[in-house]
Amino acid sequence: MKAVDRELLLRRLTVDEALYRLDQYLYDAFMAGLPSVRIVHGKGTGKLRHAVHESLAKHPLVKSYRLGDYGEGDYGVTIVELTNR
Repeated sequence: MKAVDRELLLRRLTVDEALYRLDQYLYDAFMAGLPSVRIVHGKGTGKLRHAVHESLAKHPLVKSYRLGDYGEGDYGVTIVELTNR
């Protein structure tokens, strides 16, 4: 099993590139047994954040998600709790 980082950086990617990486990453994180992960999409216009949240809302491996709190990256980061194995 490969090591999986607890954070995925998606800044400066197109929506299509980011969603492709996000899906692969969530699967890898789930298989590695990570309980939660950080998705860094940046603040920008919000287009990427919105697309990431739409994908997370219907992803079968996602139990819940929320924007980062103060000190976690605020609205440039989404914290994702994965389902149990």
